Amino acid sequence: MSRAEVLSVLCDRILALAPGGPAAVAIDGPDASGKSTLADALVAPLETRGAVVVRASIDDFERPRAERYARGRFSAKGYYRDCFDYGAFKRLLLDPLTSGVAPALIRTRAFDLVSDKPIATRPVAIPARGVVLVDGVFLLRAELRDRWDLSILLEVSENETMRRALARAGGDSEELRRLNEARYIAGYQLYRDEAAPEAVASLVIDNNDHTNPVITADR
Repeated sequence: MSRAEVLSVLCDRILALAPGGPAAVAIDGPDASGKSTLADALVAPLETRGAVVVRASIDDFERPRAERYARGRFSAKGYYRDCFDYGAFKRLLLDPLTSGVAPALIRTRAFDLVSDKPIATRPVAIPARGVVLVDGVFLLRAELRDRWDLSILLEVSENETMRRALARAGGDSEELRRLNEARYIAGYQLYRDEAAPEAVASLVIDNNDHTNPVITADR
C-alpha cells in the first residue's frame, strides 16, 4: 500500500467506529517514530469526509521537570514512570468523552513545558460523532489501554529512531546518543516488556519508511 492508501484505511476504520460518543483514537510508538506526523496527516481527510476532529498529545500532560528527572536525566525508569500526569490526562481529556454529556467538553492541554507549570485552558466542545486524535508514547499502558476506541501503534527500529532523534535535535554528539539510548530507547523497552503494546493495538504499522508505511496487524 502507498502512504495515501494506508491513510485511507485508517480513516475508514476511524469513521466506522460507533462508540456512542466522541471516538478516542490513540497513536502510540517510540520516540521519533512519526506519531504526531501521522496524527496530523489524518485530520484533513477525516474532515473532508465530514468528521469533527480535535488533536491532542500526551506531551501536553507532562509533569514538572523536577518530577520528570527525579531519577536522573538518563533514567529509563524516569522516562517511563515519571513523565506524564495520567490523572490529569484522564480527568480532563478522556473522562468527558464517556460522560454521556453532549457535546463533550475536553481540555487538550494541562502543562506548559516552557514555563514548567500547569496551565488552565478553555474547554473544547466535541460532538457525539467527533474524533479526538491523541498522539504520544505509552498510550497503551495498562491504565489507559481500555480507554481507546481505536489504537494505532507505530513500529520503528532503534537505529531509525536514533537517526530521526538526532536529526530532530539538529546534530550528533556522544551525549545525545547516550540520552536517547539510556532514557528514550531503554524506557520504551521497559514499556514493551511491561505492557506489550504490539499485542493489544488495534492496528500495528511498520513506519521505518514513513513514505511507505506497512500495516502488519489489523485486529
